[in-house]
Amino acid sequence: MKSLGNLYFVPVTLGDDNIDQALPKDVISIVQNLSIFIVENEKTARRFLGLIKTHKPLRELTFHLLNEHTKDFDLPSLIEPLLNGENVGLMSEAGCPGIADPGAKLAEIAHKKGIQVKPLVGPSSIIMALMASGLNGQRFTFLGYLPTDKSERINRLKEIQTESMRLKETQIFIETPYRNQHLLEDIIQNCSANVRLCIASNVSLENEYIKTRRISEWKNGILPNLHKIPTVFLMLAGD
Repeated sequence: MKSLGNLYFVPVTLGDDNIDQALPKDVISIVQNLSIFIVENEKTARRFLGLIKTHKPLRELTFHLLNEHTKDFDLPSLIEPLLNGENVGLMSEAGCPGIADPGAKLAEIAHKKGIQVKPLVGPSSIIMALMASGLNGQRFTFLGYLPTDKSERINRLKEIQTESMRLKETQIFIETPYRNQHLLEDIIQNCSANVRLCIASNVSLENEYIKTRRISEWKNGILPNLHKIPTVFLMLAGD
């Protein structure tokens, strides 16, 4: 019986200047030896792999796309190399695959086929933001993206605040970077003054920004400019 390949979940750093600091040498070595990749964005993947210096030239690597446009019926074809004994790397555009991206669906299929799914060690801005926030790290929920419609987003923020207060639970969410400033303004304008809000931007980079303040304090200060900057929002009410 032919052995199966391993599906490696490869964390991708937010910036190009800290790969050696953010990723262990063993992780870089594993990725350098892969030649087949399933990626969210081929251009971003090529840049990242070029910096890692894969053993094969970039032009000889194989790339398959897995993003929000990928249909469920296309997923089984992505694991065919694994069924043939090839090791494959899965990469999101930035951060850890399987977290707020379609990689989870591929992992589900891999488990059903008996393929070993191996998450590689690397920075998770969500967990790192929680670590540094000073909010409840014993009980927390990651909510992913909030609604894009403004009225729906405001309603959802009020629900999040209520849930956080009821459960004494940190609520963590993210937004597409170009909508970050709108989300921040909605939080400040619609959440209670005593709610604690942590803003964590460019986590793990040299210009990292992580601050936790109550909504009343954010209102009385100068808000950071989050436009097009990767940011994690963490909220804790009733504490």
